[in-house]
This record gives sequence, structure tokens and C-alpha cells, in this order.
Amino acid sequence: MPEGVSPVRAHPAALASHPAAIIAGLGVLLVALMLAASMVGAYPLTITELLAAVGRRLTGAASVGQVDTVLFEVRLPRVMAAVVVGAAIAAAGAAYQSLFRNPLVSPDILGVSTGAGLGAVLGIFLSLPVAGIQLAAFVIGLATVVLVYGIASMVHGREPILVLVLAGVVVGSLAGAAISLLKILADPYDQLPAITFWLLGSLSAIRKGEVWTALPLVLLGLVPLVLLRWRINVLSLGDDEAKALGVEAERLRMIVIAAATLMTASVVAISGVIGWVGLVIPHIARMLVGPNFDRLLPTALLLGASYLLLVDTLARTMARIEVPIGILTAVIGAPFFLWLLARGREGWS
Repeated sequence: MPEGVSPVRAHPAALASHPAAIIAGLGVLLVALMLAASMVGAYPLTITELLAAVGRRLTGAASVGQVDTVLFEVRLPRVMAAVVVGAAIAAAGAAYQSLFRNPLVSPDILGVSTGAGLGAVLGIFLSLPVAGIQLAAFVIGLATVVLVYGIASMVHGREPILVLVLAGVVVGSLAGAAISLLKILADPYDQLPAITFWLLGSLSAIRKGEVWTALPLVLLGLVPLVLLRWRINVLSLGDDEAKALGVEAERLRMIVIAAATLMTASVVAISGVIGWVGLVIPHIARMLVGPNFDRLLPTALLLGASYLLLVDTLARTMARIEVPIGILTAVIGAPFFLWLLARGREGWS
């Protein structure tokens, strides 16, 4: 170790020099967590029962008792939902943090989660079916970011990123006020509890059809991030440097925002508002592999999937009643955020 370099600073640098090993290790961790989450719960399964049930499903044999029902109709859809939701929010957070060159940014900054929350609350208020509530959350979440981008594009002569963030804060505040108004007007015995529970985030009512609906949208948003990963690295240098290297900063920014927003809106529509994942996980990924988006994106995907799967498993097993995921992610994320503020931008570049 060079003289004057502390072990604390040298350790992240040593980790970042082996990104393939880190990504492979996170992949193994995710598989192990998926196996464990599939077995624990109110109806525990042994590894033998799990493997036998999977074997029956693969060979087309007849289902046996409660084991197959619990595993394939309840447990595995929820495990897959946690993986998809966690990966999507973490990847969107990594894209936003690289785009805005700020480790304190999350996917909520442009109002997509608040907009999706408004859509879901409106759907509950209008007594729409579950599919209608999810569709309203998805559409209004996307519309919120379109409105933010439209407002920002009409303001000239100012720093574009600053205008975009301020427009997101304003529109998000208005959406939050609309949610508060609907909560006041809602039926306190029926609609209000449903609204409150949805806004806290939960995967308790997830079904496999909802996971298969969200997954293509997540993949559709992920593809541009993968294909443009080196350009996103250039964009993190700033608009002037990006233009000097032949990258159209404004066009690329719009594509990245659209892709990250699509991913966020599609999963928030089925899970409710789950905070802190898009802030905490990308920063941990950056500490492990550095800011290079080639490494950061797969690391954030695997970390986000593992983290939310672990939190969801705790939420349904740590108490006799299920704890909303949003509460646990806030309990973990808030202290981390305070530590992040104290640490400043150390390790960002």
C-alpha cells in the first residue's frame, strides 16, 4: 500500500479493480437469496420440496398438494416481483445519478413516483379495479415527467439540468398536494386505508400476471441504458465536454430520462411507492466498482434486486403482520442518507 493511503480509502479502490468478480459474486448472492426467499414464510418449504416441485413443473407432472400452489402461485411471483422492482429502481437511480452528476439524486427527482402515486390514489378514489389502478399509476407517472420536461424546455437562458430539477420539484409538490386532497375526500373506512397502504409500498397482493406485464416495460427501458452506456459516461463529464466529444447532450439526456422513467413507472404501478432504493443502492454500487457506467449498471441491477428481495422477505417474516416495504427501506435508507451527506462527494469520481 502506498505511503499516506489509508486502508479505508484503499479498500474501495481494490474492489473497483475487480468488477467481474464483484458482479459474479452479486449474481451468486441473488440466486441464494431467491432460493431462501422461496422457502421461508408462513408455509415453510424444505429444499427437497422446492426441488421436487420445480422438477414436477419442468417435466409436466401433476401438482402435489399445497406445496405447488404456495410455491408457484404465491411465493415465486412475489420473489420475481421483488427482483424486478428492486433491479429497475436501482438501475433508474444509477442512470439519474450519472445523468445529473450528483450521488444524492434518486428516480423521484422528476416526480415519476409522486405522479404514479397520484394515479393510483385517483384510481382507488374512483373505485377502479386493480388493473385500472395500476394503469392509472403508470400513465400519470409517465405524464408527470413529460410535463416536467415540457416546462423545463420552455425556460431558456438557464442551466438546463437545474431547470429540470426545479420543475420536477414543483410538479411533484403539486401532485403531492392533489394526493392529500384525495385522501381528505376519500371514504375513511374503505378507500383511505387502501390509499395509505399503497403509498407505503408492498408486494403482498402481487400476482404473476402483473410481473409479466411489468417485465417487458422494464426491459424496454433497460435496453437504451445498456446500448448507450459509454455515452452516459461521457455525459457525466458535462454538456460542454460531451459536445466536444461528439455527443448530443440534450438528445441523450432525453433518451436516458425516458428510459429510466419508463422503468420506474412500470414497477411503481405494481408495487406502490418504495423509497430510498434508487438513492442508496446506486451509491453502494459506485463504492464497489466505481463510476464507470459499464460496471455501475449491472452492479446496481444485482444489488437492487438482492436488497429489495431481502427487505421484502423480512417484511413478511419478521412479525405476525406484514410490514410495508416502504417503512423498512426508509428505516435503512434514512441513516445511510445522513452518512452520505456527512461523507460528501468523497469517492464520487
